Amino acid sequence: MKIYDLIGIGFGPSNIALAITLEEQKQAGYDIESFFIEKQPGFAWHPNMLLDNAHMQVSFLKDLATMRNPSSRFTFINYLHQKNRLQDFINLKTFFPSRHEFNDYLAWAAAHFEHCCAYGEEVIEVLPEKRSDEVVLLRIRSRDGEQVIRERLTRNLVISIGGHPRVPDSFSSLQGNPRVFHSNSYLKEIAQHPHAKKIAVVGGGQSAAEIFMDLHHRSPVTEVDLIMRARAIKPSDDSPFVNEIFNTDFTDYVFNSSDQQRAEILNEFWHTNYAAPDLALIEQIFNVFYRQKVSGTERHRFLRRHEISRAVSQRDGIQFVLHDLNTDCERTETYDAVVLATGYDRDHHKSLLAPIMPYFRDLKVNRQYQLGSVPHFKPTVFLQGACESSHGLSDTLLSVTAVRTNEIAQALISTANQTATRQAKRAVSSALAY
Repeated sequence: MKIYDLIGIGFGPSNIALAITLEEQKQAGYDIESFFIEKQPGFAWHPNMLLDNAHMQVSFLKDLATMRNPSSRFTFINYLHQKNRLQDFINLKTFFPSRHEFNDYLAWAAAHFEHCCAYGEEVIEVLPEKRSDEVVLLRIRSRDGEQVIRERLTRNLVISIGGHPRVPDSFSSLQGNPRVFHSNSYLKEIAQHPHAKKIAVVGGGQSAAEIFMDLHHRSPVTEVDLIMRARAIKPSDDSPFVNEIFNTDFTDYVFNSSDQQRAEILNEFWHTNYAAPDLALIEQIFNVFYRQKVSGTERHRFLRRHEISRAVSQRDGIQFVLHDLNTDCERTETYDAVVLATGYDRDHHKSLLAPIMPYFRDLKVNRQYQLGSVPHFKPTVFLQGACESSHGLSDTLLSVTAVRTNEIAQALISTANQTATRQAKRAVSSALAY
């Protein structure tokens, strides 16, 4: 069986950026053979949130390559040049392309690596391959759409699988109910409810705000309740000094801080990334409710300071028991559909690593995103997008993606050099013994 230097689980922006970095490292003489496994049938980046008029919240300069290598052929600017749109984009006078265009850029970059990516396969197991008492390789088992199991061997592994939809406890009994779905599958699922008259959107972040406006424009008769615990929708703070927390050198500062200091930093700047829509989007929502006041109609409602105490499925819809935190009163509401814009959990790597968990001291990573392992475990395992607690709020975003992949590549090169040195010493020892 072929042995790869590196296998990557997932082929979203993080691993595409890593593939680009490794490709460019080949020009410097470092040939690390990599392969990637992606469960989606083809490249897609949040396809069910590609809403009309949705724009990026991150500058196009924080693309897959620019912050690491501005002269790379995989920059967003070169993508525009290749697509004959560079001058037109310049005339837009914006740093924030549409989400549709940035998705097309990512797909364009991913297409360069179809020869080393298996789409439509879901990794189901990561198993140790032993030689004597040492784990020298990892066996990656995946299953395709026809339930065929495939196995590949690798010296190193990088897990970049993004987040999994977070479902609040009050909805745990409704998982699988077609009338309740996460924003992650919004466009696909909302198409199944063309006649829904009353819809609840749960959440207070960018996704909730975008979905509210999409539903507002989608049908002139649909009523939408925007439900959140917060008192107000707060905008993301993208002012220059605050934005410095997303600078690549700030990662060093966060990582080298104490646990208490890191917790304080995450708490202080939490609203730069979570529950913080763009100001322009907030203004659009406010304008919708203002026009309702002018017309004297109440099509939509903003149920701020409300908690969902209970959610149950009934014949006529999903019934909520809503607790008004301002009045301490409860009331019931019934909805034809419910959209949970409630964020993501980023711990699915734990289940993937379960078979090899005994070889790790814990699940903490070093500065190069590498999990610490016991001495007789030789493969290196990296995590991308699951290190917010140690590396800062930028870890799940595009902000440090390009630079992070260079740090991982350098760690791989160092590991390869050490392995080559050990093998050379063994060869010399064997020759002398002979």
